[in-house]
Amino acid sequence: MKIPVNTISRLSIYLRTLEDLENEGVHTVSSSQLAEFSGLNPAQVRKDLAYFGQFGKRGTGYRVTSLIASLKKVLGIDKKHNMILVGAGNLGSALISYPGFKKKGFIICSVFDNDPLKIGKVIGGLKIKHISTINSFLKKTNVKIAIITTPQTPAQDIANVLVKGGIRAILNFATASLSVPRGISVNNVDVCAELELLSYFVASKKVFLNRNASCG
Repeated sequence: MKIPVNTISRLSIYLRTLEDLENEGVHTVSSSQLAEFSGLNPAQVRKDLAYFGQFGKRGTGYRVTSLIASLKKVLGIDKKHNMILVGAGNLGSALISYPGFKKKGFIICSVFDNDPLKIGKVIGGLKIKHISTINSFLKKTNVKIAIITTPQTPAQDIANVLVKGGIRAILNFATASLSVPRGISVNNVDVCAELELLSYFVASKKVFLNRNASCG
């Protein structure tokens, strides 16, 4: 069964909501409550969860702790994931220092750059390695996720090296559309484009749907 990408994205919203509820001491939650807290609708919640099995009971709802464990397993975050980062500029340095990754089990274990002035320096406890060593590093490890925070021009060449080295998923902050083989997942993050979108709606005084609450 092919599961819509938007469904996977909403699982993350459900998970964050459930973790908040668990912290508040809530033990069970209905689909209506989960939908309300997540900014969605009950039918969408039930449909999304039904792709992965039967988690709750009619009339009693979902056990919060159990559903958290199930969603973590579905999302593959019931275990830790090592990642590498390519591009030790301002954005890359900020991401290395971001504590939220480790909290969710995503560990940046190595960082690479091609600037001779940066090679050997330490950021967040990690020594910056030259880009030319990526392949040899990947051969010795089981890293499958990479983050690209380089300028646009070298991003495709870097992606090629990463894929050749066994990387299967890339979080791309470079303003470049990456071409990768089938079976490789790429998520593009363009912060400026998102701000420009918000600016448009502020300037035009239009109302637009919250994409996190999308039912599409």
